[in-house]
Amino acid sequence: MAQQLSWRIESATLHLQGELDRETLQALWQQRETVMEQIDTIDVSALERVDSAGLALLVHLRQLRQQQGKTPLFTGINGKLRSLITLYNLQQLIVSPA
Repeated sequence: MAQQLSWRIESATLHLQGELDRETLQALWQQRETVMEQIDTIDVSALERVDSAGLALLVHLRQLRQQQGKTPLFTGINGKLRSLITLYNLQQLIVSPA
């Protein structure tokens, strides 16, 4: 059984925790527009697992926020997620601060 995905918003940062995969992303998907309204940073440091559907959601959240006039940065990208980002050649989209 997949671990749940949870999130909270704190100081213009969306903190994601748990597993972000096709089994768990539905609730965030349904609330994505409201959630992303004030987000400058997406913190993925507490994600234990991300699959390709979860990665697609991260790309979509970034695009959604760009349409609102701001490009969010990603923080806390671990080695597994970085490998997935590289596999899909998304290094230019999933950008973390230096």
